[in-house]
Amino acid sequence: MQTAANIFSRRKFWAARFGVAPQLPMSREEMEALGWDSCDIILVTGDAYVDHPSFGMALIGRLLEAQGFRVGIISQPGWTSAEDFKKLGRPNLFWGVTGGNMDSMVNRYTSDRRIRSNDAYTPGGEAGKRPDHCVVVYAQRCRESFSDVPIVLGGIEASLRRIAHYDYWSDKVRRSVLLDAKADLLVYGNGERQVVEIAHRLAAGEPISQLTDIRGTAFLRKEIPDHWTLLDSSHVDVPGKLAPTANPYGDGTSTCVSRPAPLLPEQAVIRIHRSPAKTEREHTVIRLPAYEGVRSDPVLYAHASRVLHQETNPGNARALMQRHGERELWLNPSPLPLTTQEMDGVYGLPYSRLPHRSYGAANIPAFEMIQHSVTLMRGCFGGCTFCSITEHEGRIIQSRSEDSIIREIEAIRDTSPAFTGHISDLGGPTANMYRLACKSREIEASCRRPSCVYPGVCKNLNTDHGPLIRLYRRARALPGIKKIFIASGLRYDLAVLSPEYVKELATHHVGGYLKIAPEHTETGPLSKMMKPGIGTYDRFKSMFDQYSRAAGKEQYLIPYFIAAHPGTTDEDMLNLALWLKKNGFRADQVQAFLPSPMATATAMYHSGKNPLHKVGRNSEDVYVPKPMKQRRLHKAFLRYHDANNWPMLREALQRMGRADLIGNGKHHLVPRYQPAGTGDATEGKRVHRKAQPFRTQQTDLPLSPKKPQKSGKRPNR
Repeated sequence: MQTAANIFSRRKFWAARFGVAPQLPMSREEMEALGWDSCDIILVTGDAYVDHPSFGMALIGRLLEAQGFRVGIISQPGWTSAEDFKKLGRPNLFWGVTGGNMDSMVNRYTSDRRIRSNDAYTPGGEAGKRPDHCVVVYAQRCRESFSDVPIVLGGIEASLRRIAHYDYWSDKVRRSVLLDAKADLLVYGNGERQVVEIAHRLAAGEPISQLTDIRGTAFLRKEIPDHWTLLDSSHVDVPGKLAPTANPYGDGTSTCVSRPAPLLPEQAVIRIHRSPAKTEREHTVIRLPAYEGVRSDPVLYAHASRVLHQETNPGNARALMQRHGERELWLNPSPLPLTTQEMDGVYGLPYSRLPHRSYGAANIPAFEMIQHSVTLMRGCFGGCTFCSITEHEGRIIQSRSEDSIIREIEAIRDTSPAFTGHISDLGGPTANMYRLACKSREIEASCRRPSCVYPGVCKNLNTDHGPLIRLYRRARALPGIKKIFIASGLRYDLAVLSPEYVKELATHHVGGYLKIAPEHTETGPLSKMMKPGIGTYDRFKSMFDQYSRAAGKEQYLIPYFIAAHPGTTDEDMLNLALWLKKNGFRADQVQAFLPSPMATATAMYHSGKNPLHKVGRNSEDVYVPKPMKQRRLHKAFLRYHDANNWPMLREALQRMGRADLIGNGKHHLVPRYQPAGTGDATEGKRVHRKAQPFRTQQTDLPLSPKKPQKSGKRPNR
């Protein structure tokens, strides 16, 4: 894989003489107190400003400050006019615009398209503090404020909407956010390398229109440079009939062929070759089907999604382009991962680890959740089709050094006024991928598998949990540390390969309950999620129970499941409900599949095709439970014990020919009677106690007297 210069190796900008700000300024008064007459860069964000590395604007802001730039923050501005966008004055170099730690539509709306009642990233949890399609609105207001200042988009909302993408809330394919926002440049993925280079090159006098060679960026151009080879996407992945194979993307090699693509509309592909076919990969660009094509043709959309995901490995990715009307959207290859030294530098910056002082004593729920957590690593090679982590952070794990992590724990212990001796989490996107990587750098750089653990753990993957175990032991031995919890999502298919790790986890790092996400029990939906079978969960549960008993602890797993995922039938949900009842689970926190922009599962939802295989008119169809009534039924199966769901479940069971599951016996799923005041309340007056709220219970075992931590979020998969 290519290498890049250390992001901290550049000569600092002249404004470094002003020193380090206690917190990045959000007002003119704070700027004046620092001796600033202007900001070099202003970051506009949809989240409250918390000076903590778990918040993107703080991490990027502190990194730019370390490069010598004066960085201001405009947090959750009023968006109906440009007034709030002018309060720090004109930025000398560029605007950095982000929706925050979540896509603004995911943040504001539920999977049922209902408006959420709260926002964890806002003081007081208040909802409605950011607009729909936040990045677009903010960028337009920035342009109104100072029209000549370049605008750079970043963060997860920009990252997931960098190309033409399906938007669940409007039920249509939208064009790249770069066009709607009328911005100059888009940064996707982890943005440290990109923003450092953008800032220094703009400071050196380069116009932003010339910044076309930075990995991990997208921009618009009118024509293709003469020294590039252009391949249409059907040359890279020829649509054809389904060919089942253990590896959804074959043997991991790239294929370029000259056969036409008869299953795609002729107008959607353009074949131009400006230089010999053997031109280096670095000068080859792949044309995805145009926005107008994928907007009107779901099969084309699924094909484009498949090709996009094949071109995400920074070791072998090629540039992509997609025509939008008369303009070409150009995506450079993915950014190179940060080294351990760079990760240490980023997380070692002088964060105050507190919300901005202007919020006073207001509670910011997301901060309360993570203030005493420590990030060990980034990225996820699980490749779950419904998850946005891989699309944003990539499949290559980027880990910090053990010393860096220990220093942060000590800093929390010594400086946090609310610290009680408990570290709430040592993790990241996944709890147990710390320092895991391919055994061969050459294989890693050439691989095109979407997952290192599906359909089974790759033989080339190093699964040694030894470094993580040593870190746990060193961390909990620190003076003043009473308990370290593991709250990040756990890959149990990796954990079962290391019994010592499961023992360490169960013995020392679980507070009575451990969240885990098998997602389903049935092979149909699991194959579309790229998740392991329920047998792997059973093996992990057996090990976890064994080591919990050996430690003299009463501890339970809290499993999470997804309803209405592509590939899930009513029968699948019924079987899951029967599994839940058999195993004594009553799930009170349930989730229906939410099609996030750019995810593979979203392409399945929109197209009804499976982009894990070659996509064509006659390729595999995916059953998609789209009607809202059916989605609610699937959620009702997860909450089979809730009397309000019984009328709906009785109707469904009768329709499915499973009326034998309706009755008052131990082996029935729902009773015949209806408690007064629940559901339709037409089948009787008998009243039963409601299930325990706000918790997933394992009712065939006694509950631990210690309550689980209230998380407010599902574990990452």
